[in-house]
Amino acid sequence: MRLGKANSESLEALVRLDLATAKIESWSSLFSVIPDEEVKVTFERKLAQVFSLSDENWMKHANPISVWTRYTVLPIIALSVWSRLWLGWWCMIPLLISIGWMFINPIFFDRPKSTKNWASKAVLGERVYLNRDNIDIPDQHKTLLYTVLNLISFFGLILAIWGMVVYSVWGAAVGVAITMLGKSWFLDRMVWLYEDMKGKDETYKSWEY
Repeated sequence: MRLGKANSESLEALVRLDLATAKIESWSSLFSVIPDEEVKVTFERKLAQVFSLSDENWMKHANPISVWTRYTVLPIIALSVWSRLWLGWWCMIPLLISIGWMFINPIFFDRPKSTKNWASKAVLGERVYLNRDNIDIPDQHKTLLYTVLNLISFFGLILAIWGMVVYSVWGAAVGVAITMLGKSWFLDRMVWLYEDMKGKDETYKSWEY
């Protein structure tokens, strides 16, 4: 009888210990630090999902026409916002159209006939960079330069928005130019990344044709 009671008490103690351990782990997970690299990859993957970039749609976006016409997005948005000076609230129509173009552009065109060009390889490099949590990239591409280039583009975007708000031609024009410069430099680095990685994975290699 005593032995059964002791076993019961021991079992209860083990259950209490397990519950306490589970609580500690759940609380500690709330305060755990997520590595910066993991946060970046998660954000990039979510951003790709926003633009519906499946495997097939990534290849559509690799069409050079998609890449080059995407450069029209920010200038068109700037002109749409600026048009409130003449159109008033009717400026929302071209603004919504331009924002819609931003989302449709990556999947609007067909797969390219060839990806052996700068624009296509820039997009393929972005895919490689996004997938760096699964397939590691060379050390020379693990650089803060990508962050710096994104910050340059972001600064240009803020300047462009300021120019649109206060009707500053130079502010909007210079802001758009800085944004495009930062983005173009980033894309050029993505071309380099793809060239370095296409020989290390059969899937990456198959993207070039």
